[in-house]
Amino acid sequence: MFLARPAGQPAREVISAADMTGAAWLDLLRPTKEEIALAEKLTGLKMPRREDLEEIESSSRHYKLGEVIYLSTPLVRRDEEDVTAFPVGLVLSDTLLITVRYSDYMAFDTMGRDLASRDLDMPNPDSSELALMLLEAMVNRLADVLEALGRSLDQVSRRVFAADTPRRRVRAAEMLRQTLRELGKNGDMASSVRDSLLGVDRIGIFLGDNGHYQSNMPLQLRLKIVGRDVASLNDFVAQTVNKIQFLLDATLGFISIEQNDGMKLLTVVSFVGIAPTLIAGIYGMNFKNIPELGWQNGYYYSLALMAFSMFVPLVWFWQRGWFGDR
Repeated sequence: MFLARPAGQPAREVISAADMTGAAWLDLLRPTKEEIALAEKLTGLKMPRREDLEEIESSSRHYKLGEVIYLSTPLVRRDEEDVTAFPVGLVLSDTLLITVRYSDYMAFDTMGRDLASRDLDMPNPDSSELALMLLEAMVNRLADVLEALGRSLDQVSRRVFAADTPRRRVRAAEMLRQTLRELGKNGDMASSVRDSLLGVDRIGIFLGDNGHYQSNMPLQLRLKIVGRDVASLNDFVAQTVNKIQFLLDATLGFISIEQNDGMKLLTVVSFVGIAPTLIAGIYGMNFKNIPELGWQNGYYYSLALMAFSMFVPLVWFWQRGWFGDR
């Protein structure tokens, strides 16, 4: 989809040069080859392809051709079920900001709505201001994703360190497996957010080093604020990664405890069964001169002796907390 996003007007699809009138922001959303070719024809600028945006070296992500700046970064996208990252490209000229993306992003949608609802009496932002507005929207969205990640980790922490109850112990294995899956997803999300923040930070550094906002002090100040916000979010990501590692270690520790409890139970069962088996083996021997062979109450005596030999170790293990709620 090839969209023109003029200030104070709703977005419209670009089919001819007339559709670009008054628009300083052109948005290529999941563009086809034909739409990329049309954008190159109407703007006279080279459009990056997806394979260009997926390059990882800095020289391929941030460069300048003549007076046109080409920028790209991976940007994380979070939905209810999964976290994905797609490359986003920015082409910045004196008169146009062109974005190339292969997924819907809330930051772009939010900025598009704000731009469409902009008061017509206000001066229209130029391409440089639009690029800065987009960076700010990206940082704000990444901050929202990190806030959601922090809330999710708080819930996991409360569940992992919840007080022991009989019901919890019955479902402990299921809960711990679910916790490991959630921590894995949260770790992937934190890693993707960190990559996105790194990409946004490099874009800001590249624009600053090239003096793109040198002649405009208000925009230069906003760019510095974006850099400080990215730095603070990076600190939050580092803290979040440490918390994920801590919760992962704690979960694995609880898994070891559950396994030890299982081994304790097997030990109790094995030990309790030894004495009755020994008694049954002794009184089950078919020798002629067994002294107790003629006892009238020998059967009941042997049963009582076996029950007593089971009861004593059970009480002993219970008092030491190997099983039960003591």
